[in-house]
Amino acid sequence: MTRINTPFTPATTAAEVLAGVDLTGKRMLITGGGSGLGRAAADALRDAGAEVVAPTRKELDLSDLASVRAYAASVTGTVDAIIANAGIMAVPERRLTAQGWELQLATNFLGHFALITGLRDRLAPDARIALVSSGIQLRGPVDFDDPQFENRPYDPWSAYAQSKTAVVLLAVGISRRWGGTGITANALAPGFIHTSLQRHLDQATMQAAGAMDDEGNLIHPDYYKTPEQGATAEVMLVASPLLAGVTGRYFDDDNQEAEVVPGGPDPMNGVAEWSVDPAAADRLWDLAEATVRKQ
Repeated sequence: MTRINTPFTPATTAAEVLAGVDLTGKRMLITGGGSGLGRAAADALRDAGAEVVAPTRKELDLSDLASVRAYAASVTGTVDAIIANAGIMAVPERRLTAQGWELQLATNFLGHFALITGLRDRLAPDARIALVSSGIQLRGPVDFDDPQFENRPYDPWSAYAQSKTAVVLLAVGISRRWGGTGITANALAPGFIHTSLQRHLDQATMQAAGAMDDEGNLIHPDYYKTPEQGATAEVMLVASPLLAGVTGRYFDDDNQEAEVVPGGPDPMNGVAEWSVDPAAADRLWDLAEATVRKQ
């Protein structure tokens, strides 16, 4: 399968991707659309003519499957695109949802799985889905023997890595099950951006990343993006004519399709083999589907 190259760069903004694109009549749903990358993506899509639906946390709590089911049931009309943008990162202590899922895996993956599959009958024949993952998927696969950290020590970053690997596998799973219907799904890494996603990080961690000074003020290293730049791949995957029909891929923070590489501590770019493994995607889909069906 030939890797896709786009004309966009890490500095490209969401608005620049949509220059000349008319989205009038398109209805797009985005989770976490009230701030950060989600807001930047929503603004760019609205400016291009789309109707953007951005449910609040009160309307849609991704960690609560009852909330997800109720929200999906309330949606009427056709949905042309979904951007699974909302997420949490590095929750310091192990927390479980009502379904017994570790909170990061439940919020970042399971809630979006339930939302997307719950809206299957509302999706347009050519609907496009963008799933926000992270480069941290390179650091660890989904541990199917102990996904909820019941038998291994909980680590915030291992849990986050697992959840973002699961997000990429969701794109693969949708492509495997719905490919040929016209519906497409792809995952992406937006890169480093100052948003509320970092709310669980302490000052020492932020300083080690070069993103905070000794007085606690945020600083912007050269490799950091603005929210408008970070939202580029989100809108590219759901609205750019150049990516129409593309499915089951992962795009790195340079807005190019990533090379498949072995995962581990060394790679800095690419998508891990375990993140695009069809067998793992099928296994995760079955696990999520069984959980959702019980509710």
